[in-house]
Formats: sequence, structure tokens, C-alpha cells
Amino acid sequence: MNQRYYSLDVFRGMTVALMILVNTPGSWSYIYPPLKHAEWHGLTATDLVFPFFLFAVGNAMAFVMPKFYASADSFFWKKVIKRTILIFLIGLVLNWLPFIKWQVDDVTKINNLVWKPWEYVDAKNNVQGIRLLGVLQRIALCYFFASVIIYYCKRNIAIIIGITLLLLYWAICYFGNPTDPYSITGWVGTSIDKYVIGSPHLYKGEEIKGIKYVFDPEGLLSTIAAIVQVIFGYVIGKYIKDNGSGRHTIEKLLIAGIALTIIGVLWSTLFPINKKIWTSSYTVVTTGMGTFIIGTFIYLFELVKVPKLFGKFFDAFGKNPLFIFVLSGALPRVLNLILIPNGFTKDAVQKFTSPLGWIYENVFKNISTSDLRLGSFLYAITMILFYWLIAYLMDKKKIYVKV
Repeated sequence: MNQRYYSLDVFRGMTVALMILVNTPGSWSYIYPPLKHAEWHGLTATDLVFPFFLFAVGNAMAFVMPKFYASADSFFWKKVIKRTILIFLIGLVLNWLPFIKWQVDDVTKINNLVWKPWEYVDAKNNVQGIRLLGVLQRIALCYFFASVIIYYCKRNIAIIIGITLLLLYWAICYFGNPTDPYSITGWVGTSIDKYVIGSPHLYKGEEIKGIKYVFDPEGLLSTIAAIVQVIFGYVIGKYIKDNGSGRHTIEKLLIAGIALTIIGVLWSTLFPINKKIWTSSYTVVTTGMGTFIIGTFIYLFELVKVPKLFGKFFDAFGKNPLFIFVLSGALPRVLNLILIPNGFTKDAVQKFTSPLGWIYENVFKNISTSDLRLGSFLYAITMILFYWLIAYLMDKKKIYVKV
């Protein structure tokens, strides 16, 4: 394999592994601080996962675009529209899975399987529904708009468009509510989402200081800055593709990574770093960090020639990132339909858990009773190894799932 592809695969695979680590703890009640998203403003290791994923999407574009340039416009539009629709629909189906759920009857107190409707009214007379947006949906939208910009514009023009979009997004956020533009209640993007999509189909699990809000972290407005993440990823990937993996390339990547990180931090004094509303400073900082890490990988694996055992582990994830992402999200949802008795409530009502919940409760939770975060963390590590084995076997058999 071309060495330049290898470093990018390792980066992408590392991102997938980190995603599994933060998304599959044994218990959401026991998590080490770096494995949590920043409550609002700020940046943790967990907040790097999604922007790195989009950055990697842009990296990959640098190697795909020449094929588009060599073909007719119709070929480009057919491929991009098809891929956008498929990724968006996969994300929507993932939100809806497993299409049925257990629901306790108010009278008999018995669990019954019921369909998960697109939209419904809950017991408190609140209109609920299946979430329309999400991680894959944002990837689909960012891929589409970034592809169009990159295909029809030269690299420097694409960079200018990216910077313009970041400034435009900043202006929309600020002037949308000058008195309180960056709080969860003052951010103008939620009003747009409620008007266009409707509250029933927005995320309702966002919690700050114990208060839950109807707020979608993958909302429409913040997608503007996320699109730029892909554009910048393309610029870095194209630079690597055009200039090789020599010392000069590495130096430029490391310098660019440090410079972008500093610029993002300085910008954050005016426009805070915030993953939830994907601020422009957040885009710049995470782009800088991603660029620095890729430069470091190229230095280690291709210049210094360190043993590739570390890289090989992540490389397996990098070969099938979309499949592993979907599997890691779908499998727990499906297994939640299997109910295993798990004691009784104070009112003598039978409690149940899922197979994965049973494993955590009976194996990992008992590893350290003085700090339950350890067992929860080791459970997540075990899940990484489980999904890695699947990715490794698929790679060994040359099975690569692409859309």
C-alpha cells in the first residue's frame, strides 16, 4: 500500500477507536472526565472524535477527486448524490433502530413490544419523534457541500470559501442574538432547527447543570462550520498527495498544525471553542490538532520507520470506518430487545437489563468497587477489542464496505 494512504488510514482508524471508547462505556454514570464531552464551552479528548472524522473525510477526497476531474460532471453528481443520500439514510435508520421497543403497560405493568412511530404524543402530552439529524447525517451533508466546493473551485479558492464560511457563521451566531449569542438558550441555531425540522425530531438529551434542553448538536446552522472541516481536511490531504512524505512535508504539516491551533485558541477569546454549536474556533483548533497528528504519524511510520504494530491496530479500523461505526451503534440497540431479569424495584416490580448490560454488571462492575469508573473504562476497552477483531477479519479477507 502507498505509504501516504497508510498514515491517513491509521489516523482514521485511531478516530474510530476513540469513538468506540467514548460511546460504549459500561455505565454512563461512571466515566473519566476526558471521556466526556465538555458540558458546553471547552474541549476534551472526546470532543476531537467527530471533527477528526470529518477531517479524515476531507483527506480521502484528495485521492478521489482526480477520478472525478477525469470524468464528466454527470459522473461526479451521480456519485456524490448517491453517497450523500445513502449515508444520510443509514444515519436515519440507525436513529430509528430497532424499530420496536419495550414499553411497560400502565395498568398491567407488563413489558410489551411496540413500534417506534415517526412521531407520537407521550404520556405527558409532549410531541415526540424519531431524530432526523445525527452524526452520519452531518457527515453526509458536509461531504456533499464540501465535494461541490472542491470540485468546482481551485484549492486556494476553496480555502477562501472555507474561511468566508467560518466568518459568516460567526456573524450569524452573533447577530442572531447579540445579547447572548453562544449559550444553549441564546444560540440562534435551535430556533432554525425547530422551524425547519420541528421539535419532535430534534435531540432531547442535551443536559447542562441537570437541566435538559431541546437542542440538536448536529443542527443545520452549525453544519456550516463543519463543512469547512472537510474542506481543510482535503487541503491537507492534497498537500500530502502532491508533496510526498519527506521531511519538508512533515515540517510544513507540523508548523501548520501548531499555527492553526494557536489561531483557533486566540479566536476562542471572541468565539468560544464549543463542539455542541461547532464554533469556528473549534473548527480551526481541531483542524490544527488533526494536521499535527497526521504530520507526526508520517514522521513516525514513513520517515523514522518505527515498528508498525501500533499503526496496524488502528489501520484495521481505518479500512472499514463506516461499517464499524454503524455496527457499534446498531448492535447495542438490537441487543436491548433481549431482556434479562435483573432484580426488583422497591415496589417489587421486575427489572431487566440487556446482554451487554448483564456483562458489565456481573463482570466489569466488580473489578473495582472503590472506583466504578475503572470497570466502566475496561468494558469500553473490551468493546474496542471486539470491534477490532471484526475489522481485522474483514481486512484479512479483503472485505471493505463502502457506499
